[in-house]
Amino acid sequence: MKKTVVRHASDADFEIGLRPFFAYRDLGVKKVTAGEIGAHVIRAVPGTHAEPQWHTHDLSFQLVYVLRGWVEFEYEDAGRVRLEPGSSVYQAPGVRHREIAHSDDLELLEITAPGEFATALVSAPESVSA
Repeated sequence: MKKTVVRHASDADFEIGLRPFFAYRDLGVKKVTAGEIGAHVIRAVPGTHAEPQWHTHDLSFQLVYVLRGWVEFEYEDAGRVRLEPGSSVYQAPGVRHREIAHSDDLELLEITAPGEFATALVSAPESVSA
């Protein structure tokens, strides 16, 4: 089986996924790693907005790198963080977090292990308001 995966922006196919205000472009990594790693580009759906809900992900690794626009997250351990082009965040396994807002032109790269994972809604941390 071929292991090298090449994807071009000109062939990009974005689909609505986990959150309705984001469209996701699979970069093909999950298939060739038998689901061990996921990599996708996420774009904001213009005119839609975040639904700030505290949640966690059942995964061992999650890295977000902003390519364009901005996004604001809140983490139970780091507070509110605004990410802009060139910013990255490693989200530790199980950390409670939520997205607060994003720009209409947001585009980011997300890499996870495993490639598919469960998301659970949780209560707000005691240190922050709901």
